[in-house]
Amino acid sequence: MKKIALISDTHSFLDSDVIEHLKKVDEIWHAGDIGNPALIKVMEDINPLKAVYGNIDGSEVRAAFPLNQSWECDGVKVFMTHIGGYPGRYTKRVKAILEAERPDLYICGHSHICKVLRDVKLDVIHMNPGACGIEGFHQFRTMLLFECNQGEIENLQCVEFGLKGEAPGLKKEPIKTD
Repeated sequence: MKKIALISDTHSFLDSDVIEHLKKVDEIWHAGDIGNPALIKVMEDINPLKAVYGNIDGSEVRAAFPLNQSWECDGVKVFMTHIGGYPGRYTKRVKAILEAERPDLYICGHSHICKVLRDVKLDVIHMNPGACGIEGFHQFRTMLLFECNQGEIENLQCVEFGLKGEAPGLKKEPIKTD
């Protein structure tokens, strides 16, 4: 069994509330738009990191992570990219990959909307953790926590950090790197 923290769209911002959750898992998965590359080291110092680059990420982040990533986690076949849509509204690129690879779990970011859906046609679970940063049009900062256990996804939780403009890290000292 592996405990996973799934985040996206940090846009160069991590605060102590998010970091506390990252410390309680086995792996951190980031679905793109990391922002400042200094956040990569911050996350890697906490736990192993799997990530993809997003549309706002510069050359350093793009050199460190691919556009798409596929792997297996305790029997769960995973596909992750930043922009890809959701069941019924996939991009052509992602739909072709999902049909060819047949993952159990498809992850993307970009929309800043936390969403978990099952696509019964492709037999895949779609997860988008929303955004845990403070940049963008989202109202609430969110992330997902779950476990991969012998081919099953278990104990899924959505963590809400409140309104992005009232992020506790804004009053404390957030890790804001640019």
